[in-house]
Amino acid sequence: MSALARLVTRREALAAGIAAGSGVLLGGCARQLPPTYGSLLRLGDNLTYVAHRMLLPGESLVREYSRADLSSFPAVGTIDSASARRAAVAETYRRWQDSGFGEWRLQVSGAVARPGGWSLADLRGLPSRTQITKHTCEEGWTAIGEWTGVPLSRVLDAAGLQPSARFVTFKSIDGWYDSIDLLDALHPQTLLAYGMNGRDLPIAHGAPLRLRVERQIGYKSMKFLTELVVTEHLDDGGARGNPKNGWAWYTGI
Repeated sequence: MSALARLVTRREALAAGIAAGSGVLLGGCARQLPPTYGSLLRLGDNLTYVAHRMLLPGESLVREYSRADLSSFPAVGTIDSASARRAAVAETYRRWQDSGFGEWRLQVSGAVARPGGWSLADLRGLPSRTQITKHTCEEGWTAIGEWTGVPLSRVLDAAGLQPSARFVTFKSIDGWYDSIDLLDALHPQTLLAYGMNGRDLPIAHGAPLRLRVERQIGYKSMKFLTELVVTEHLDDGGARGNPKNGWAWYTGI
């Protein structure tokens, strides 16, 4: 075995051992560590995840700003779902637009006592929250925006989380797929946002509903939400998920 091979092997063993040992310290807050697929770099994600979960209070808040701090907020990478390449997606989204999103539903299922569909009116009927926070993009830019919506915790409470629940998987109309653990899902600033800067959520920012996970990097705040699935085990999305496509599952900031 070459010196380089021995070095890589030792590093992998050390990182894996630290990550595995840290998993024991996580206790009941999460029974699994983020998937790494054997990547030495991705093992660093596990250390970040464990450190945040061990050292930071579960409900520590990110900084909130005033309306005077609002900035321009690009919608980088957004494709209007009404013009999506998949005809079924485009047709469905246009129908929702034509109905003023009256036909749209957020499906909630999995490890809950009361699965079902939530209309925009249903969500607006729950106690709302408005917060002005900084969006940190993985591409290096930041922006400050005002978000109005219902805390995800209120929807999960209404659906009735089962004792086995550990993660929440979320899906969009245009095929995106991601998940967070319950600590982030139940955080008071994790929002199902239907408003931005005092108006209805714009199409470019994911109308009629997007997620805001304020304690993680921007790409975790998925646009065009259509479905939430509560699970006992982490569902990384397979070929559609971030880890298989070179992105970290946990991006805490």
